[in-house]
Order: sequence, then structure tokens, then C-alpha cells
Amino acid sequence: MTVSVKDIVAFSRARMNLSDLVQEVENGAEKIITKNGEPVVAMIDAKRLDHYHRLERSQIHLLLLGEAEQGWADIEAGRTQHAREGLTALRAKRQRTQQGGNA
Repeated sequence: MTVSVKDIVAFSRARMNLSDLVQEVENGAEKIITKNGEPVVAMIDAKRLDHYHRLERSQIHLLLLGEAEQGWADIEAGRTQHAREGLTALRAKRQRTQQGGNA
């Protein structure tokens, strides 16, 4: 769903017309509430928010599966190292990064 100009509402107007805005959102609209001309809050139906959260969890699971597949491919290709060596390398890299940022 695209947001149109009529769906962008100033905070002061939203405060005065909250019941009307809630009714519009219940009927499928999405509203963007602004403060000082900047978007700060979105109003969407609670069922739609739940749907978005389920989609987000599904996306996370797909990303994790992709990373697991990459891990197996790395193992099969021999691209492995001992965990202690890997942690030592990560710590050294982090220390170099921190020293470079503070210099």
C-alpha cells in the first residue's frame, strides 16, 4: 500500500482527531504522524502489524538458513579454522580498528 499526501498527518491534528484516524486505520488506511514536518510515527491496523512481524521473523529465518548453507559450503571447501584462532584474529582486527579510530 502506498501512502498518499492525505495519509500524512501533523501531530497536532492527529491529537485532535484521534478517533477519526483510528477509524480510518481500522478501515485499511495507514497514517504517518509528523512532528515539525518530520515523520515520527506510523499508524497501522494491529492485525497488519502482526503480519509484518511474522514476515520479519520469516525473513530472519531465511537469512539464517542462507548463512548455514554458506557455512556448510565453507566446510566442504576446506575454508575452516580453529575457533580460538578465529577469535584471536577477530580481537586483533577489532583492536586495530579501535586504535585507528582513536589516532
